Amino acid sequence: MAGYFYARIFLNNPGIRDMFPVTMDVQRARLLGAIVTAVQSVDDPDRFDEYLRSLGRDHRKFQVVPEHYEVIGAALLEAIRTFAGPEWSHEYEQAWRDAYDVIARKMLSGATADSNPAWWHAEVVAHERRSRDIAVLTVRPFQQLEYRAGQYLSVEVPKFHPRVWRTYSVANAPRTDNTMDLHVRALGAGWVSGALVRRVQAGDLLRLAAPMGTMVLDRRSTRDIVFVAGGTGLSPIKALLEDLTTFNRTRWVHVFFGARDRDDLYDLGSLQALAAAYPWLSIVPVCSDDPGWGGEEGTVTDALNRFGPWMEHDFFVSGSPNMVRSTLRCLTQLKVPQTRVRYDAFSDH
Repeated sequence: MAGYFYARIFLNNPGIRDMFPVTMDVQRARLLGAIVTAVQSVDDPDRFDEYLRSLGRDHRKFQVVPEHYEVIGAALLEAIRTFAGPEWSHEYEQAWRDAYDVIARKMLSGATADSNPAWWHAEVVAHERRSRDIAVLTVRPFQQLEYRAGQYLSVEVPKFHPRVWRTYSVANAPRTDNTMDLHVRALGAGWVSGALVRRVQAGDLLRLAAPMGTMVLDRRSTRDIVFVAGGTGLSPIKALLEDLTTFNRTRWVHVFFGARDRDDLYDLGSLQALAAAYPWLSIVPVCSDDPGWGGEEGTVTDALNRFGPWMEHDFFVSGSPNMVRSTLRCLTQLKVPQTRVRYDAFSDH
């Protein structure tokens, strides 16, 4: 795979060959080592960040410029796709595109001696239990942390579980006071999620890593929008809705909010208030294990099949990996083009 990768680079961009050693055996091994190290450290933002910044600084000796990162990314994705064979899927495509985007940005930051911190310290300014295992936290970073609605970041709780990080989506569009909402469900023996829901209090300090993810709005699109959220996968959907309230006038927006029971529809009141304020917004709550609760019953995919058609809409999907996979299959069956579907799946939602 590494040989194919470099062949694609040199074939399409012969001038780049002079930047590499004559013998490529060691270089190919280093490439695979770098990819493996980056992937293995992705859940440890300290290690991930420092490794890629160091790698970016190291690549200055090759006279690498920002344009080279685009060339490398295209060749790497083509090589992985080619050698993955029939097991390749659009989920892998999007994951690798997101991963390489993060890798390239961090390496460039290291090469240019970026002055931004590797993480941000943040204070918990509010903590509210919303259900038996869900809490909404409001945090304020001590330094400005720029992100886009729909992105996620890694969170550490140093007081209880230092050096253990988990990813959570920011549940609001950027605010002038720099505060951010996090929707967290305590999952089993989950160290970070359990601490955030049951132990963290206002005044405690967290650490936040750099924002990531590409599930953001395309303001150039004129298509109507469907948001599909499962449980606390509502987080990025809520942020995207807030973003839409600042500029949308013409696009109809439908939100399918799925949960096990009424208690799990922890933010339904807030969604309904938004719908009352903005005529272009409609909310469809769905419960899978609460017969007779008063609204749509079944899974969110069941509800999607009862409405529609959806072929001309932009879709945003967020929730557990199983929920996202089933929704993607449903959208394929409903003939929604993959290019119109963005999604966000975390086991820690």
